[in-house]
Amino acid sequence: MRNIILSIIGLLLIVGSFFVAKQLIANKKKPKPVAAKVVKTVFTDTVQNTTIPIVIPAQGNLTAKQRVELYSEVQGVFRSGSKLFKPGQTYRKGQTLIRVDASEYYASVQSSKSNLYNSIAAIMPDLRLDFPDVFQKWQSYLNSFDLNKTTPKLPEMTSDKENYFITGRGIITNYYNVKNLEQRLAKYTISAPFSGILTQALASEGSLIRNGQKLGEFINPSVYEMEVALSKSFANILKAGESVTLNSLDKTEIYQGIVSRVNGSIDATTQTITAYIEVKNPNLKEGMYLEANLNAKSIDNAIQIDRNLLSDDQQIFIIKDSLLDVMPAKPIHFSETKVVLKDVPNGTIILKRQVPGAYAGMLVKPYLKKEEVKNTNN
Repeated sequence: MRNIILSIIGLLLIVGSFFVAKQLIANKKKPKPVAAKVVKTVFTDTVQNTTIPIVIPAQGNLTAKQRVELYSEVQGVFRSGSKLFKPGQTYRKGQTLIRVDASEYYASVQSSKSNLYNSIAAIMPDLRLDFPDVFQKWQSYLNSFDLNKTTPKLPEMTSDKENYFITGRGIITNYYNVKNLEQRLAKYTISAPFSGILTQALASEGSLIRNGQKLGEFINPSVYEMEVALSKSFANILKAGESVTLNSLDKTEIYQGIVSRVNGSIDATTQTITAYIEVKNPNLKEGMYLEANLNAKSIDNAIQIDRNLLSDDQQIFIIKDSLLDVMPAKPIHFSETKVVLKDVPNGTIILKRQVPGAYAGMLVKPYLKKEEVKNTNN
């Protein structure tokens, strides 16, 4: 019985081995699966050469075109005026900004003017006798002399004798001494040279003002300038009068300005040239930070693409027969994100966006919008 069971088991093993071997042989004859070709969908653009304007970006702070730093040339007590001397205070042209107490100095000026008047009055009898032809003009001068007004100019000398006589009495010397004192007296009052606003006040009413002390700053808030430094390559391109578009940092406000002037020399350290942009707008304030876009020049027969589409060896990817290829290009101008190229023929299909892992010979197909797909199917 045992022998029969062993014989049956052996027979089953032989039959099983036969079927397993047959199955393995059948699997070897099956063809290997072919890997499907992967076609990358890319964004493309067709080259159309046009005139590309070169726009130079620049940044800077606004400063008032008209600004005055106020300094005292005399010493005295700061007297209050019609308006408080505080930052933000507005003044009209000719209105008094600062008034220093000049009562003591004013008295000395009046004394000198009185001495001049007395000196002229003392020579009038001699003029009547020795110079009757010039007596009348000196008499008219005395009649117009007012101690409360600016000393009038002396009559013009008509002869050498008259000049020697007047000079010998010390009248010319006294006259110019008085004019010198009057000039200094005028410095006790500082008037607004133009209509504007006080931006800095370093003194207050009642304080002692010293000679040479800075008192504040006064600006005209209607016109501002922005100083920008540009590459020396634009030295021969930038011109005064060019229009400029300026915008705030958050891109919410746009202003129009012009290049008011361009520095005639290049900074030896930075190799940059300085340009000044003038801008007017009631919403502007001194110290605001703006970005400017200057139109430098235009390049004919060129295209503009993203900088990341140009390789380090100055080549770009093009599409020929659904395959990527490379073409040399000539970069003309680089901006922060764009590059201007020449020598790319019209009608050339190029990549519009960068493709990760792109290489020459890569199989691609252009991305089609829904409208383009419908038109293709029709």
